[in-house]
Formats: sequence, C-alpha cells, structure tokens
Amino acid sequence: MRLAILGGGGFRVPLVHGALLDGGGVTELVLHDVDAGRLAAIERVLAEQAAGAAAAPRVRTTTDLRTALSDVDFVFSAIRVGGLRGRRLDEQIAHAEGVLGQETVGAGGIAYGLRTVPVAVALARLAGEVAPRAWVINFTNPAGLVTEAMAAHLGGRVIGICDSPAGLCRRVARALGIDAAAGKFGYAGLNHLGWLRSVRVGGEDVLPRLLADPDACESFEEGKLFGAGWLRTLGAIPNEYLHYYYFAREAAGPESRGAFLLEQQRDFYAAPSLASWERTRLEREATYMAETREGERDDLEGGGYEKVALALMRALAHDERTTLILNVRNGSALPGVPGDAVVEVPCEVGAGGARPLAAAPLPDYALGLVTTVKAVERAVLEAATTGSRAAALRAFALHPLVGSVPVARRLLDAYVAAHPELAYLG
Repeated sequence: MRLAILGGGGFRVPLVHGALLDGGGVTELVLHDVDAGRLAAIERVLAEQAAGAAAAPRVRTTTDLRTALSDVDFVFSAIRVGGLRGRRLDEQIAHAEGVLGQETVGAGGIAYGLRTVPVAVALARLAGEVAPRAWVINFTNPAGLVTEAMAAHLGGRVIGICDSPAGLCRRVARALGIDAAAGKFGYAGLNHLGWLRSVRVGGEDVLPRLLADPDACESFEEGKLFGAGWLRTLGAIPNEYLHYYYFAREAAGPESRGAFLLEQQRDFYAAPSLASWERTRLEREATYMAETREGERDDLEGGGYEKVALALMRALAHDERTTLILNVRNGSALPGVPGDAVVEVPCEVGAGGARPLAAAPLPDYALGLVTTVKAVERAVLEAATTGSRAAALRAFALHPLVGSVPVARRLLDAYVAAHPELAYLG
C-alpha cells in the first residue's frame, strides 16, 4: 500500500513512521510539505528510525501536491496553514482581547479554521481527482470542522480522527480496573466537545461506580482536571478540552503554546536527529495543556493519534472489523444534530468505511453547547467557502468563549490584518 502524508515535514510524522515499522502493509510512504527544509529534516529522522527494521516502508519526499497524491491508497492530512507562527498570532491576538487563545477552541480555533478550510477544500478536490479510490484520514485541526469541509467533496471517504476520546476511554478503563477492549464506551459530541456517559461491560453500566468513588474518580487525568464533584454533577466525564468551557476564567491565561512550540521546534529543525527529536517530543508531551494543570501529566503515552489512524487504516484496507471513536457525518446517529454535520461518535469500521453507531440523546446541557458550537462551525464554513466577512463575524460573535460583538469585530479585524491567508475576507 502507498500512504501519503500531507504536512510530511511536521514534527509528529516520526510517530506515524514508527508505528508503520511494526507492520501494517505500507510499502511506500510519500511525504509532502510546502517547506523542503522541514521535509529534509524529517526524512533524516525517519532514516535513523528505520535502521535495522525489516518492514520499513520506502520513503519519498516531494513539494508537489499532485505528485504526492497520485495513485495512493491512503492520505493522512496533517497540514498546518500558517505554521506555528500562525498559531502564535492566533493566541496572542485572542489574549490581547482577554479571551481564550487555544488553537482549536474559541477565537483561536475560529481563526485557524478560517485559514485552513479553503486549503483543505482544495486538497479534497485534488484528492478526488487524482486518487478517487483513496481513503483520506484527516488529522488537521480543528478536526471536526475540517473533516466536514472535506466531506462536502469526498463524502464518506474522508474520516477525521483525534486521540483525545481514545485516551479518555483508556484512562477510565484503567481507573475502573477493566480491560478497555471489553468495554463499550458511550461517548458522543463534537471534536474536542464530547462526553463519556456510560461504560458498559456485559450489559452493565459501570461508570456510576467510578463517579461514586472520589478517590478512583480523581486517580486519572480528567478526574484531576475537573474534580470528582463536578463529574458527579454532570453524571458524565467530559473530554479534557471542555475544561476551557467549564473553567474559562481559570484557563484563559497569558501563556502562548504556539510561541513555546515555535522556539522549541526551531532548535530541532536546525539540527535534526532521532535523538533530538525524541528529547523535543518528550518535552512537548510533558507540557501539553499545561495551562490547565497544576502539575505534570500522569499519562505521557502521547501521540496516540497515530495508533488510532493505523487501526483505522487496517480496518479499511483489510476489513478488520473494529469500533473506533471517529469524526464522521452524523446521519441519524446523534439525535438533535443535523444529518450532514460531522460529529465525534463510536463507529463500526470495515472495508466499506466508518458507520456511526446510534448514540443516546445528549442531555440538555450538552446538546445546547453542541448546537451552539456547530452553528459557529457552520458560519466558519460559510465564510471560508463564500468569502463572507459577515459570516466570519457571526462565527466569532456567537462563540460562547468570546461573548461580545464588539470584541468579535476587533478579533476579526486583527486576524485579517495579521494573516495573509485571510485576505479573501476583504
């Protein structure tokens, strides 16, 4: 099989390559990036990583997108439009207005989406032209929004992934003392906006047992983050990104994750090697979402997204039936959400694609937030596909973490001035 990674000069590409060395059937890995220097750096790391591996795929690099996509079986889309410099600006502009600057949530996520959707749509169109049988697996954030934009052109052949739900389910299973493979996890929502509301083992929902035990509840990452009392109040365990909503004042600090990563990765790309990549990766993982935590993370497995992606790829390629939490078009799986909207729910995956499984209706507190954030995403899609500045303003103004029309106007003006990619908004 031939796999193309778009954004192939990205820092996390060695995680995917490392997983491929354990098998999976990929014989050729095509890395595409607009930055030839970053491609060369990652190619060097992969060469070191593959030393002595019998099943290492042949690696080829290119800066030509059509060449990268031609005649491939799978596409991993992991682009970052504007690079880490763009992320830093997203965060700094939001912080200057006193609102959250996180790259996928709130103002920063809207700005990132406005930059990314036009490029993602162009990628989807080209992939449909030169690799019509390929499966496109979207890593690019904001993952749900970008997947929905691409699905308008690729339908069910694009599937979005995120490692947050899988990590949450794994940690909850550990806290319950059960085998994660034996549990049926009732998770549903949008990307970075979902809730785990049940864990069924042999027909019994064992999640209430965890919620009733404060010590067990606070023995894992999300329990520490939200507190056992709040989890009992919800009757569910939120995705860690909901900390930005439930603890908005506490989370809206001045730190810029983009600035940190930009400086950190500058050193790596200046002198790339497998050893320097590994040191940088461990530091990156240890500081992930540090603005929401008092101490270090207790789960540094990191990079779990590549495991999800390869499990998905095996299921699609070899009809290895499995259930994964994915970003796909809703259909009728999640009541109260439009059928063509991309949601994040458990899916049955096989050679025919990913089929979302029916989910219990969301409680009012969750459905209200999902509906509002989906309306914001739809406004971003309208702005990015039509050039409507009014739609872009609506996206900022409607987001619950912005909360002010005058602030929304200033944010939009500042982002358009800072990002050349937003010139289409006038």
